[in-house]
Amino acid sequence: MPDQTTRCAVFDLDGTLVDSAPDIHAALDRLMARRQLPGFARAEVVGMIGDGVRVLLERAHAARGLPLDEASLDHFMADYEANAAMLTRPFAGIPELLGGLRDAGWQLAVCTNKPEAAARVLLSGLGLDGHFSALGGGDSFPMRKPDPGHLRATLAAAGAAPEAAVMIGDHANDIEAARGAGVRAIFAGWGYGPHSMAGGAPIAADVAALRALLS
Repeated sequence: MPDQTTRCAVFDLDGTLVDSAPDIHAALDRLMARRQLPGFARAEVVGMIGDGVRVLLERAHAARGLPLDEASLDHFMADYEANAAMLTRPFAGIPELLGGLRDAGWQLAVCTNKPEAAARVLLSGLGLDGHFSALGGGDSFPMRKPDPGHLRATLAAAGAAPEAAVMIGDHANDIEAARGAGVRAIFAGWGYGPHSMAGGAPIAADVAALRALLS
């Protein structure tokens, strides 16, 4: 039965815990070069992030007037997983925040639309994996954000109750999933999504502000 007393902070990954755009951008440009296509500006790549790898690649291919093929998806995933932590770093203050929350008795989880294997490789490569009791990736369950079932399943894997949880993310998908699951939400204002995606949720301008909101 879910623990209704232990507080649980559930984090999105890309744009919330880590600045992963540099490695996603690099892998995407390598894929384009392989097909003799031009690469992208960083702002274009950031705008494509948030709905999972397949949608990212569909958007990238559409921008070049092409449909996505499965071979390109497979190549990108293999390349990205091998290089996911080359340029990616946690946002300033994130490791300290996670450690402080755990010391204060919080349970921590990750709910991301990134495929689970890639998310685990990235968290392990950055030394953050030990903080989390559960990880719900974009392919871990039959649904993914903004479907609230993705967040509910992640909380169930952590043994946490929705009423004791808070979802922190930088995309409308995070806020919508939280609302649908009956979970409080905080918008990560330092991330990739515009503040208009907060949809009325409190906005933490930086990690210090998030720490204050959680306390």
